[in-house]
Amino acid sequence: MTVNIYDDINKLESTFRSTEEFSKLKQAVEAVSADSESSQLFKNFRDLQITLQQKQAQGEEITEEEMVSAQATAQAAQADPKILAMLEAEMGLSQIIDEVNRVLIKPVQSLYESM
Repeated sequence: MTVNIYDDINKLESTFRSTEEFSKLKQAVEAVSADSESSQLFKNFRDLQITLQQKQAQGEEITEEEMVSAQATAQAAQADPKILAMLEAEMGLSQIIDEVNRVLIKPVQSLYESM
């Protein structure tokens, strides 16, 4: 019997979209998107994060000026109630993703534990 894991993954994705946590994040993203100031602030925050992560991945040093700018941008983003609500909703959803990852990795862990 052939197992098609992708059917199960697609079903899981559908279930994932039906969770309360996903719904909260979707609403929070819509609220940020509807507010031009919040949306631009979050875009700046996200773009800066991506830029700094790329620099680190390439082994480039992040300057003190970039760190100060990143901290200021992060503080401004977290001070925005809509962005804060979105980040909190994302954290709730991340907990589900972490649990799914733990369940999926169990068979591999058990293989190594039997050695």
